[in-house]
Amino acid sequence: METTSSITAGHAVLETVIGFMGIAWSEKGLIRLCLPERSREAVERRLMRHAGISASTAQPSWVVELIASIKAYAAGEDVDFTGFPVDLDGIDDFRLAVYDAARKLSYGETTTYGELAKRAGHAGLPRETGAALGANPVPLVIPCHRIVAAGGKIGGFSAPGGSTTKEKMLAMEGVRVGPPPPAQVSFGF
Repeated sequence: METTSSITAGHAVLETVIGFMGIAWSEKGLIRLCLPERSREAVERRLMRHAGISASTAQPSWVVELIASIKAYAAGEDVDFTGFPVDLDGIDDFRLAVYDAARKLSYGETTTYGELAKRAGHAGLPRETGAALGANPVPLVIPCHRIVAAGGKIGGFSAPGGSTTKEKMLAMEGVRVGPPPPAQVSFGF
């Protein structure tokens, strides 16, 4: 049986208004997505850490569309990534169920880890669901940033910048997490 690591994949680093992002793909679909970094080199290093990713520049039409969609999202547009193929070969059934449930969340829609676990058919496993999301190879396309902790807390985020990046991505989608700011802050005092 062939695994993703033995498949040669293409990759691209793209400049967006929120930083450099990267993607890698196989003939089956997207295998990696790197959220914003300050430099092209940082994204390139993160992508090349994964076996099988080549310097290929040939881009299938869906990759060209995905790049345009990522740039549009970064510019603040409501983008639906559900139509893009993902290659999740080698990922266990639990994580696949969690990713499938997360992928159904629309732009600006959030849920909790516990609720997502329930939607994935694994009620009572919020921590395991959080761990699965922390290993998500294609954030944004599988929108793990839309899963928050119970009680209105942001929860963790394994991308560069951690929960601050998650909070910024949610804010781009019009979602505010956590308690409202004190009155003084809202008036700029």
